[in-house]
Amino acid sequence: MFVVWLVVGVLLFLFEMRHLAFYALFGAIGSFAAAAVAVVAPGVYPAQLGVGAGVTVLGVVLVRPYVSRAFAHRNEGHVARGVHGGLVGQEALTLDEVGEEGALGHVRLVGERWLAVSGSGEAIPARTTVLVTAVRGTTLTVWPVDGRPAIETSD
Repeated sequence: MFVVWLVVGVLLFLFEMRHLAFYALFGAIGSFAAAAVAVVAPGVYPAQLGVGAGVTVLGVVLVRPYVSRAFAHRNEGHVARGVHGGLVGQEALTLDEVGEEGALGHVRLVGERWLAVSGSGEAIPARTTVLVTAVRGTTLTVWPVDGRPAIETSD
């Protein structure tokens, strides 16, 4: 069971490095704690699960708010609150042509590649600076910066 806990911990850590929401990080730490229990008590699965879950919950509840705040105060870029909360109002760069619903394109935002749709219904050429006006699932609605609309508030 030790190896299983290690694999889960590594996978959660890698997931965290991609998303930086500071939830999976504490799941990884909990998995590593469960792996430590598995070394000491290899057959006591309830103890392993209890320690893993306990460390994860304590980390998310007690430590995550401080880690998130400290990361946000480093001023090394934008950290979105929640799943998409901070993306609306951000500027991005189109990577290819972005059209309407049937002709999705891509933008680079906060160092990541996102699906995007033109809010104006007109095609936006590649390498155009755009403003994110809405987020629906994993698709951003964008407008060229020179034709800024009012930011949509519904989701």
